[in-house]
Amino acid sequence: MGYYFAKFESFGSFAPKKILTNQDLEKIVDTTDEWIRTRTGMVERHIASPEEAASDLAYQAAINAIEASKVRYKEIEMIIVATISPDHPFPSTSCIVQKKLGLKNIPAFDISAGCTGFIYACDIGRQYIENGTVNNILIIGVEVLTKITNWNDRNTCVLFGDASGACVMSRAEPSDISRIIDSKIDADGSQGEFLIQAAGGSRLPASAETVAANQHTVYMEGNRIFKNAVKSMYASSDELLRRNNLSGVDIDWIIPHQANMRIIEALAEKMRVPMSKVIVNIHKYGNTSSATIPLALDESIRSKKIRRGDIILLTSFGAGLTWGSILARY
Repeated sequence: MGYYFAKFESFGSFAPKKILTNQDLEKIVDTTDEWIRTRTGMVERHIASPEEAASDLAYQAAINAIEASKVRYKEIEMIIVATISPDHPFPSTSCIVQKKLGLKNIPAFDISAGCTGFIYACDIGRQYIENGTVNNILIIGVEVLTKITNWNDRNTCVLFGDASGACVMSRAEPSDISRIIDSKIDADGSQGEFLIQAAGGSRLPASAETVAANQHTVYMEGNRIFKNAVKSMYASSDELLRRNNLSGVDIDWIIPHQANMRIIEALAEKMRVPMSKVIVNIHKYGNTSSATIPLALDESIRSKKIRRGDIILLTSFGAGLTWGSILARY
C-alpha cells in the first residue's frame, strides 16, 4: 500500500423547515431574547418535526454533498455518521442512510463523540484514504437534539437546534491543490459527567423513574464546559499549527464549533485571529452539535466565502469530554 493524501471533495447540509425563535422560547420558559442573544449569540434554531429523525436529515445532507462532488453514488466506499441522537441505539444511523441511498456491501458505522463527532469522523476517514484502503468516504454529522432537550431547563433548552452536514472525502490527485494537512483528536473521560444524557443505556435503562426525573435529556454544567472548551480547542489548534510551521496569520478561515458566541470570540482572541476570519452562523442555527462545522462550511463554500486553495482550520469540543482540530487546504 502506498501513502496518499485525503481531501475535502465537497460539502452538503440540511436543516428542518420549522424555526424556533428566541421570542418563541420566551413563551415556553423564563427567558428573554436579550438574555439569549448576549450570552449565546443565538437568535433562532431549526427544529425537526415529530416525523423527522436523524437519518432523514443525514440523507438530505448526503445527497447535497454527493451532488456537489464529482463522485458518483456507486463510488462511495464507506459511510461514517457522527451523532449522539441516532434514530435508534441500533441499527446504526449510517446503515439506515446507506439503505436510503441504495448503497450496498460497503462499511457503514456511527461514532459518538458529542459535538466533536464530525472532527473525529474526519480523522478516522482520513486514515482509510491515506493508507490506500478506499478512495471516497461519505462523512456526516447529524443531530436532532431538540428531541432530547429538557424544555423546563432554561439554561440548556435555548441552546440546541437540529441539522445535518456532510462531506465527501476523497483521495487527492498529485495535481490537486486540496488536501487535509493534519488532524488531532483528544479526550478526557474523567470529566464526562459535566455533559451527559444519563438514562437510556445499560447504566440507567428506561423506566418510569428515569423519565419522570428527565434523565433522558441533556444535562450540562455550562461554566465548566465553557472553560474547558476554549482551553482545549486552542491547545489542539495551536499544536497543529506549530507542527506544520504555521501561525494564525497563515490561516484563511477558522471554522469553530458553534456552541456559544462567547466561546468563539474567546478562542479567536487566544489565537490572535480577527473575527473577520472566523466563520459564524450560530445566530441562525444554535448549537447543532456534530453538524455545526460541516453546516457552516457548506454555507460558506456555496456563498463563495471559502474558495478552493484556502487554508482552513476546523476545531470543536464536546461530550466525553472530547476535542480536536483539522488543518486543511480546501
